[in-house]
Amino acid sequence: MIAHSFSQAEADSFRRDGFVIVRGLADRQQCEQMKSLAQGHLAQDVQPVEYEAQTKYPGSPASLDAPGGTTVRRLLQVYTRDPLFGNWATSRAIRGRLSSLLGPRLELSQAHHNCVMTKNPAFSSATAWHQDIRYWSFEKPELISVWLALGQEHEENGCLLLVPGSHRIDFRREQFDGALFLREDLQENRTILQGRLAAELDEGDVLFFHCRLLHAAGRNRTGLTKFAAVFTYHGAGNAPLPGTRSASLPEIPLTA
Repeated sequence: MIAHSFSQAEADSFRRDGFVIVRGLADRQQCEQMKSLAQGHLAQDVQPVEYEAQTKYPGSPASLDAPGGTTVRRLLQVYTRDPLFGNWATSRAIRGRLSSLLGPRLELSQAHHNCVMTKNPAFSSATAWHQDIRYWSFEKPELISVWLALGQEHEENGCLLLVPGSHRIDFRREQFDGALFLREDLQENRTILQGRLAAELDEGDVLFFHCRLLHAAGRNRTGLTKFAAVFTYHGAGNAPLPGTRSASLPEIPLTA
């Protein structure tokens, strides 16, 4: 029988480390269908998207008019792009696992992530160390992102790098720069980063990670574009703050 909830060991690991990887949670057919759909939307320039040039990250094109400027980094609003994505994002396999961490009443944020992440080999950028909560405005910093690998992810093609347990660190504001990336010029931060590891994934593997977990990603140095479907969730009692980007789109209610 396929389990639809975290084991006690997995839940304990998440609370300790800030992440857990479930191997083979999505089957090959699901992944291939999502990847094919994403490739079609890329080819047809189906909006909305975020371009690498808009990130201003290291390695990204200087502008939309520069060579590679219209290289897509994210296909946005994928929950409503096709039922294939929405069905995965609200599946029992996801709901059951998140309920043990966030409670039985869950909500999917349409305003954050809700995307297919792409990493193109020619014009991909690197993402510095950060916590995703820097993007979001909620009553409590208690959200979980669910990252489905639609193909292999490893350091050579820019997989996520994580610092286990960093979601429990009480960081000071001055440990981050003006854009809320971790300052690697500080010795205390370099010491923290010594514990980093690569979250290497195979097709169908799913990474669940806390919004306060420090993570980063390198550039794609292979010849193939990397794809991952990513959604973010929170407990129904943890509301987005009015007037912020986090409240710009309605939440999708789920029950375990």
